[in-house]
Amino acid sequence: MEKEKESHHFPAKLQLRLDWSEMDLFGHINNVMYFKFIQASRVNFWEHVGFMNRYFKDKIGPILVSSGCQFKKPLFYPDNIVVEVRIEFIKTTSIGLHHRILNSKNEIAAEAHDVIVLYNFNSNEKVPIPIELRAAIENLK
Repeated sequence: MEKEKESHHFPAKLQLRLDWSEMDLFGHINNVMYFKFIQASRVNFWEHVGFMNRYFKDKIGPILVSSGCQFKKPLFYPDNIVVEVRIEFIKTTSIGLHHRILNSKNEIAAEAHDVIVLYNFNSNEKVPIPIELRAAIENLK
């Protein structure tokens, strides 16, 4: 069993309750739901570092470029999970995120990687990450 050992490396956490409706014919949580959990973690991260406030202020916000998931263990209803995230990299216009989904036994059920770009929705182009947002992101490391 893989146990989660270094939670301090994943500073942003989101607790979720698994729902009956997320199960599939085989009795476990459907793989599509893992992406729903990852999205919830991503949006939680965005809210935490101020991306959402920036978007509502001047229509500059994050946009998902890519997302991938490696499934490690099935999840079952009923259960509670924790989705945690850490920053993998920060570049001029992009950020890499590493998510882990942990079951209630603290086992890694899945790991995912996102690439996010800061985007100006007025001019339809990517833009550099402003200093204040970069500082908020770096404070999570």
